[in-house]
Amino acid sequence: MSEFMGELIGTMILIILGGGVIAGANLKNTKAEGSWVLITIAWGLAVAMGVYAVKGVTGAHINPAVTLGLATVGDFPWAEVPLYITAQMIGAFVGATIVYFHYLPHWKDTEDQLAIKSIFCTDPAIRSPISNLVSEMIGTFVLVMGILFIGANEFTEGLNPLIVGLLIVAIGMSLGSTTGYAINPARDLGPRIAHAVLPIPGKGGSDWGYSWIPVLGPAIGGIYGGLFYQAIFEASPNVWFWLGTIVVLAILLSSMRKELRKASIPT
Repeated sequence: MSEFMGELIGTMILIILGGGVIAGANLKNTKAEGSWVLITIAWGLAVAMGVYAVKGVTGAHINPAVTLGLATVGDFPWAEVPLYITAQMIGAFVGATIVYFHYLPHWKDTEDQLAIKSIFCTDPAIRSPISNLVSEMIGTFVLVMGILFIGANEFTEGLNPLIVGLLIVAIGMSLGSTTGYAINPARDLGPRIAHAVLPIPGKGGSDWGYSWIPVLGPAIGGIYGGLFYQAIFEASPNVWFWLGTIVVLAILLSSMRKELRKASIPT
């Protein structure tokens, strides 16, 4: 199997299982009435299964933010980044399409357009673009840092993917309730495109006005997670770390000012 096919299939498995659990929880007349805990656990297992499937072929990034973060610390060649990201986007689209076919009789029974869209892509609990961007940045920062932490430890052979899955569960439960924790540009954009093009009865719009947040936020968080790990844990800061720190702080401060202004607290 080629690296391109490996990343495509690994991401496809991620979305089949991750999108599938949301469909089971959201669509009418299924045998599952889900909860946030169910969804976060299933997403963690979805990541673990995707990693188990293709780790030996590609390292199982199955996430452009992880690819960017690893390239940032020199653990992955920048020349291969476009290939991996393209495969991840295609795999996510294919996975979402398979979820669509699996639940084919249930779409027509579901009138809630948001419930349908949430199967494919994320949306915020409170719509506030800069703060939503911050949430995605922080979640992905923790993801990439966590992956690097895990990689620095020795586990029984074959256990690493399960530990990564538990990391996803922890992020979902602790940080995911603000935006639905895309923490993966492919996980959101590929299925969002599928939502836009598939003939889903009564689906409504695909919310393209929000779509940049779960792409840009994870990209920034993933890159800065790699830079932070390299600077602090490997004691090797560089100019990109300091520039990244300035950008991240500027976004955080901008978000804080906007939210305080909304709360009528002077800044």
